[in-house]
Amino acid sequence: MYPIGLSSCGKPLCEELFAQYEAAGIAAMELSLGNADYDTLPYADVEKWAEGHHVTLWSLHLPFTGMPLDISSPNKEIQRGTIARHAELIKRGAEIGIQKFVLHPSTEPIADEAREEHILTAQESLYNLADVANHCGAIIAVENLPRTCLGRSAAEMVRLTEIDPRLGICFDTNHLLGEEPISFIHRLGTKIITTHVSDYDMVDERHWLPGEGRVNWPSLIQAMAAIDYRGVWLYELGFKAPKSISRPRDLTCEDFVTNAREIFARKKPSLITAAE
Repeated sequence: MYPIGLSSCGKPLCEELFAQYEAAGIAAMELSLGNADYDTLPYADVEKWAEGHHVTLWSLHLPFTGMPLDISSPNKEIQRGTIARHAELIKRGAEIGIQKFVLHPSTEPIADEAREEHILTAQESLYNLADVANHCGAIIAVENLPRTCLGRSAAEMVRLTEIDPRLGICFDTNHLLGEEPISFIHRLGTKIITTHVSDYDMVDERHWLPGEGRVNWPSLIQAMAAIDYRGVWLYELGFKAPKSISRPRDLTCEDFVTNAREIFARKKPSLITAAE
């Protein structure tokens, strides 16, 4: 139904990982590294590995830790520094063919009385970064975030992205804590240009494998089809279980492909068992 993608987060980025993607049938990768790791990334090798193993470098997750990084910060020095860092990485990523750059619109906590100032500052930053991306033949995908972060509702995502029609949205399926995923999808429609797929308990973000939480996956995939989503079905979780859940074994690339195919068939995803 969609090409299957998998974030590199928590995985050693090497040619073997690309080979594992290819063998399992994973067609796309999002590069997701720590801030400093982008400075030592062998970009030319990554491009070569992707081409050699027929894996599309679909997106790059711009960093949000490792230094003061917050496009919504009222501190103008932090805001300018974040814009400059993101602009640098957009240019580097675009040089190896990446066209989508996933961006967190804020850090947290954000107090209610400061929220409007953060939104206006984030809009200003997003306008500037949309222009940078456009000059590189790329697009910014603003990610919805949980808790007190900006982008915690469809209405707030509309406000953040209405500043420039060139902005898209990365729909993270495990970040909505006060709104149903289906209503979020229908409200934002074709603004959704990429995904971060994982499951959760609807209490906080968990990054579990679909089927391990409470998301209604048959309904969610139907809603994505209804808005004519045409991007990648991109999982954002590691092979090892997070501390919030236990599994009988580590995940494999094949597990993600099986999981996606069950969801595409409108089935409830099956759980990983020790016998597998």
